[in-house]
Amino acid sequence: MRSLFRLLAALVLCVQPVLAWEYWGGDRGGQRFSPLTQITADNVGTLVRGWEFRTGDLDARPPEVMKRTKFEVTPLFVEDSLIFCTPFNEVIALDPGTGAQKWRFDPKISMAQRPANRFVCRGVAHWTDDRAAEGAACKSRIFTGTNDTRLIALDARTGKPCADFGNGGEIKIDAGMKLEWPGEFQITSAPVTGRGVVVVGSAIGDNRRVDAPVGAVRAFDARTGQPRWTFDPLVHDSVEAGHSNVWAPMSVDEERGLVFLPTTSPSPDFWGGKRPGNDEHANSVVALRIETGELAWAFQTVHHDVWDYDLPAQPTLARIDTGNGMRDVVIQPTKQGFVFVLDRDTGEPVWPVEERAVPQNGAEGEKLSPTQPFPTHVPPLLTQRMTVDDVGGMLPGVGSAACEKLFAQSRNEGLYTPPSTQGTIVYPMTGGGVNWGSAAFDPVNQILLANVSHAAHIITLIPRDQAKGFNPPSGHDFGQQQGAPFAMSRALASTEVGSPCNKPPWGETVAVDLKAGKVLWHSTVGTSEDLAPLGIALNTGTPLLSGVAITAGGLVFTGAMDAYLRAFDVKSGKQLWLGRLPVPGVANPMTYLWKGEQYVVIGAGGHSEGGTSIGDSVVAFRLPRQGESASLWTRLIDRPGGRFVLKVIEVALTLIALTALIVLLRRRRRGRRANAV
Repeated sequence: MRSLFRLLAALVLCVQPVLAWEYWGGDRGGQRFSPLTQITADNVGTLVRGWEFRTGDLDARPPEVMKRTKFEVTPLFVEDSLIFCTPFNEVIALDPGTGAQKWRFDPKISMAQRPANRFVCRGVAHWTDDRAAEGAACKSRIFTGTNDTRLIALDARTGKPCADFGNGGEIKIDAGMKLEWPGEFQITSAPVTGRGVVVVGSAIGDNRRVDAPVGAVRAFDARTGQPRWTFDPLVHDSVEAGHSNVWAPMSVDEERGLVFLPTTSPSPDFWGGKRPGNDEHANSVVALRIETGELAWAFQTVHHDVWDYDLPAQPTLARIDTGNGMRDVVIQPTKQGFVFVLDRDTGEPVWPVEERAVPQNGAEGEKLSPTQPFPTHVPPLLTQRMTVDDVGGMLPGVGSAACEKLFAQSRNEGLYTPPSTQGTIVYPMTGGGVNWGSAAFDPVNQILLANVSHAAHIITLIPRDQAKGFNPPSGHDFGQQQGAPFAMSRALASTEVGSPCNKPPWGETVAVDLKAGKVLWHSTVGTSEDLAPLGIALNTGTPLLSGVAITAGGLVFTGAMDAYLRAFDVKSGKQLWLGRLPVPGVANPMTYLWKGEQYVVIGAGGHSEGGTSIGDSVVAFRLPRQGESASLWTRLIDRPGGRFVLKVIEVALTLIALTALIVLLRRRRRGRRANAV
């Protein structure tokens, strides 16, 4: 029966037009699954670099600006082109076989705006106007949001603005209030489209003020740009707060006419005394009618969030075997490592979700929820409490004393310990668990996969009378939380050498059998090579903000914060291959078929917040053609630790040469002295 089920699933997949990667998440529902099978577990080890494209930002932009970039983009494969955006919102189309540029559009955003979430663009959206004549301009459109809050429509074949959309091809989105600085309000994730509507969220500077801009989601007519609807996730009755916005990627069910929003915590993140109650529909999966903005249903994953545990991941739309038949669901992973599985029509949990008591006694004026929702069937993707027994760091004993002291003086009662003036251990950290990379779903094997990070934050509330003139230590994020009685400080719980306090691994890919409610495997992803001094490559794993791509060839591809793209076996989690990148690929990979060859592509531009090296490349790998093979350099040096070993050899050879030279010179001097005598 299992073999029959897999065969039927494969046949269904084969008739769907998904050989390309037409959406940011692979399909409208973000499954990140490709039915391509040319690259398999048997031949993935032979992959070679097909091409590399550089955007030119590294040479054209000032270094101080590049230090504020995050290259998190996933290209689309549409109109026989790879189309993506740079951190500065330039949209570029490439030849999929050579990586040569076909067209380029520059919205000319200001380099002086200092966006709150840095310069970033995770992707673009594609839409085809079925009413337009074949070959008409802008029948096939690319939509992109910008760091300066414009929504732009471009012809997907030429890159020229669509003159009939908005004002000459763009709409300027109004934040609704005066911003404290130009970058307080921006767009970072790709828009989504459905039923002739384009929907866009926003990212808003956290922890600046209680009265932050409203986090409205906005929808426009995809042809004309005329406003269709606006939805504010936060119910403001008796609540004083600005945003509960949607900065993360959204999903669309075209057949049902629904758009699914992963909403954030209200402002500010770490004190909620002016927003009593559960803060509906913050921290929720929200389903709206895409044509009208009408609320269909909402499910809240955190009540009255004071931990910055917003929903960072795209809701994954899948059809799963529940054990009681097949069912259309929404799968929502969280920063805490939870996996909520909800009925797609009603939002009701497929398996029971319990309300459990959580730590209380918050800061002065706080009104915490006494309980929080806990899924019961699918286990958490990572542990949810860190104690002094977990202290380890990069090397045993290095910096452990500092970490032990930190844990001794901080409040730490497990998940949902409230922020405090003494400092609170928040684990998983506010970056996850799972982050914007989201989950992926293999519909053939019925396996959910996600990247997770293992690290803790220290959140400290600073009384208002001490906040004025406060000078945060190096490595601390400081927020005024204006309008609240406390400012805040956030820092990674780290050793004296800067590594996380907890024992490795710090990043893993996790595979889950949803039907059985069982974790199938954990695999460490990444080394310390790009983060540690001298390029030392320890198998620690790295924090993983990005996600994975799955193929029907039985493979899982993922980047990390070291400069490699990796492939794992989807059933066992065994690492099968890695390919060197110019800098770390902190982005979601994708795959496509072009002229009979399967390519795997990743954006490799690094991540300034992650402390990696910075670049501006998009890199493609494919199977070798006749006469091609991986070079000796690739096999020996382009491996974790290869360059460190090479440096050691270079130093050793230099020392040997210097020693030989000194010995030779001494012998010559002795010879001259002997001749003189």
